[in-house]
Amino acid sequence: MSASVSTSKKRALTDFFSPASQKKARISPQAHESQALSTDLPTSSHTTYPFPIPHLPSHISETLSESPSEEGRAINDQPDLNLLYFQPFVPRRIEKELFQFLRGQLFFYRVQYKIKRGGIETQINTPRYTTVFGIDESSKFTADGSIVDASTSKPVASDKYPTCRPRPMPQCLHELRKITEVFTESTYNFCLVNYYANGSDSISYHSDDERFLGPEPAIASFSFGAKRDFLMKHKAIPPKENDPVVDGINNMKPLKLPLASGDMVLMRGRTQANWLHSIPKRKGGESDKGRINITFRKAMVKGGTENYYQYNVGKGEVWKWNEAKREMRPWQTKEEV
Repeated sequence: MSASVSTSKKRALTDFFSPASQKKARISPQAHESQALSTDLPTSSHTTYPFPIPHLPSHISETLSESPSEEGRAINDQPDLNLLYFQPFVPRRIEKELFQFLRGQLFFYRVQYKIKRGGIETQINTPRYTTVFGIDESSKFTADGSIVDASTSKPVASDKYPTCRPRPMPQCLHELRKITEVFTESTYNFCLVNYYANGSDSISYHSDDERFLGPEPAIASFSFGAKRDFLMKHKAIPPKENDPVVDGINNMKPLKLPLASGDMVLMRGRTQANWLHSIPKRKGGESDKGRINITFRKAMVKGGTENYYQYNVGKGEVWKWNEAKREMRPWQTKEEV
């Protein structure tokens, strides 16, 4: 079963993002690269950013307005599963450059935190690089980046978010969010970004079923860079005697989606309440070339804001991609050349 994108909706979005003239100059890859790295690009800045983040180069923005590149395919043939799978969502001719731009221009963290299991405190080292932008529905950002009450537009109390410093999405992520909202018919106030440096970086089985996301949340998940397997399995159900339905669910093989660069999976409906998903460790193939995952979601209350910043920023140092070293390195005001 396939879902379709209406022609009128796509045309309206293209008109919104595109300049008056529909003619597009043919730009060489070298020109693209020089523009992406240009220091003349306008930037997004905020007091919480360790450094300004450049806006998307114009040719990427223009091509991004043509998204989705393919119609979404509905996957709903298993119990409680409701997915829309775009292969790809972002046009192939810019997905590689967009990956390189985001990896090179965003800042990341390698978060560490402690949890208690059976009364024993355990140190957790997040096996990937993370960063996050956004704020929950009770608040909003003004044009200058200040935080105000979503209902009254008055400044929020200075201690409303005592454990974190919320920050707005930079233009490069905000543009992708606007397009995503149109074609998923949902709105989002958070953007989580994961960078998997190699096949050893991973995320274990989990579900995004936190109460602060509300019932039946929609989560749009993008992949850029290396192809990685996205595994899903139904949550275990307590067995019942002579119940073939329950037995069938508990014995189902995991669903595997080989997410390629530019692909997007929309998880919605009862999916988070009933399914787990993961990016397992992998060796060989593309896994060591690096992968960025971007998820858009909506947090309803301030507990969601505190949670996302705790587990995606924490108190660790800032990391930034170093092109010369071809790796993430701790960022300093004066970077290594």
